[in-house]
Amino acid sequence: MNIFILAAGLGTRLKPLTDTMPKALVPVGGRPLLQILIEKIQQQCPQPTIVINVHHFAQQIIDFLAAHQQFSLPISISDERSQLLETGGGLKQAASLFQNDDPILIHNVDILSNVNLREFYQSHLDDTSCAATLIVSERTTKRYLLFDADNRLVGWTNIETGEVRSPYADLDIRQCRKYAFSGIHIVSKSLIRLMDTWTGRFPIMDFYLSVCHRVVIRADIRPDLQLLDVGKLDTIAQAEDMLSKLLP
Repeated sequence: MNIFILAAGLGTRLKPLTDTMPKALVPVGGRPLLQILIEKIQQQCPQPTIVINVHHFAQQIIDFLAAHQQFSLPISISDERSQLLETGGGLKQAASLFQNDDPILIHNVDILSNVNLREFYQSHLDDTSCAATLIVSERTTKRYLLFDADNRLVGWTNIETGEVRSPYADLDIRQCRKYAFSGIHIVSKSLIRLMDTWTGRFPIMDFYLSVCHRVVIRADIRPDLQLLDVGKLDTIAQAEDMLSKLLP
């Protein structure tokens, strides 16, 4: 089971904590976010292979893993210290570190949720037509992914500005289902091969929107999704409360 942990971000919303440490090592309930996610993977995922991208205070993450003996897991580092690549560029660089053709589960290090990662991974494997699966919900936001009646990705919109992005020129967003993206998704290796012409730094959603008319990118809709982005100082207390319920 391949898992790519996004830990390279600058964590600017968590300043001043991230003035001296990477976001991945910000503690919640006495444990760094990275440790919380790795321990969840240990509990839920059979034989995981993990790649972690690093940029901001990268050596601290590397040293943390070494101090914990890699949590007795096969963990590799995708080094982005020379350039922060965002999710798309980061995934393209990291993909070669997985030594098989199994799909890659992508998970932001600062996301806490009640998603069972093993069950999510299996659901993607069961849908053999699907190149990528995105966990989404009806959470209120300004930016929504747009899906058709078959829960296939067809576009993106910002409801505040009215901006719409889609490869379908005649898309009627009134006919689309609008869902908020969770930051947890699975990509098949076959889809990553379509990134050949993409270079350097790029957002994964830009790539998804460029190919969703050619391949199936499906929504995994979670009405019962409990999810928290630990992105600001005022979310840490919420995260501690959530964590006590999810992983007592």
